[in-house]
Amino acid sequence: MKIAVTGANGHVGYNLCKSLLDKGFQVKALTHQHTDSISKLNLTLVKGDVLDKTSLLDLMDGAEVVFHLAAQISITGDPSGSVYRNNADGTKNMLSAAKERNIKRFIHFSSIHAFSQDPQEKALDEMRPLVGSEAFAYDRSKAEGEKAVMEAARNGMDAIVLSPTAIIGPADPEPGLTGKAVLQLLHHKIPALVPGGYNWIDVRDVVSTAIAAIEKARAGQKYLVAGKWHSLKELSACVEKHSGVKTVHTVLPFWSARIGLPFITMYSKLTGNEPLYTSESLEIVAKGSRLIDNSKSRKELGLEPRPLDETIHDLIEWFKTNNYLNK
Repeated sequence: MKIAVTGANGHVGYNLCKSLLDKGFQVKALTHQHTDSISKLNLTLVKGDVLDKTSLLDLMDGAEVVFHLAAQISITGDPSGSVYRNNADGTKNMLSAAKERNIKRFIHFSSIHAFSQDPQEKALDEMRPLVGSEAFAYDRSKAEGEKAVMEAARNGMDAIVLSPTAIIGPADPEPGLTGKAVLQLLHHKIPALVPGGYNWIDVRDVVSTAIAAIEKARAGQKYLVAGKWHSLKELSACVEKHSGVKTVHTVLPFWSARIGLPFITMYSKLTGNEPLYTSESLEIVAKGSRLIDNSKSRKELGLEPRPLDETIHDLIEWFKTNNYLNK
């Protein structure tokens, strides 16, 4: 079976492509700028991007299944409009190309952030409404992309939506935001923590669930790919436990962190590093649902999330093996 993948150079994309190849699938991957992570894998590279439909048709030529992972992640708004274009318009281009190429199954990666997090006292499942116009730019863009996929499904396309929570684990070549957070903890670049946390899911569990979706997912359905909620303090303690490196344990109140945001932003501009603490990320940590229901993915796709302890241990060992701790 030939499978087309967008976002192949990212954290999930790299792990997905590698796993698909290990299972004997033929893989074609869309590349836009970077190919460092996947250049050594035995797959076919197609140059292009999700806003160039011609390249998407080339990508899907001969493919039976499409995994659409490509997205622009942002915790700093969307001043240029590129987040919306890539995540919403890009998804619509993907769907149009998939229709022309008669793709048998379209598997779209959305995000937990596409869902409204309120009411926080009730379990968040696949029936929860998507965010509206009041939401952050990234959340709105993912919600719009998801709406387009579900509309295509209602019109007869065999399309499904997978919505992961905060993805973490090996291998993380770039690395992504969560990988960067672990490295910053190890390098003592995070002076203090804030209350709250995330629902964490191991990248390997996301990948195994995605591959199971090729055969097991029901057309037109959404699936939450979620693990377990842990606070940032628990994450930091877990990193310390498995690395032997003393990490930060101080937790500041949100009001204190918000006062410091201008200085964090200034420092980030001076150093050229993307800040992990922004008004958006603080809001996500504070108000993200702690009650995410993954029972549908467990029952239908065989999701079995591993404990955070195992994920952090394996991620740190991967960082050590690949010399990331000295960078």
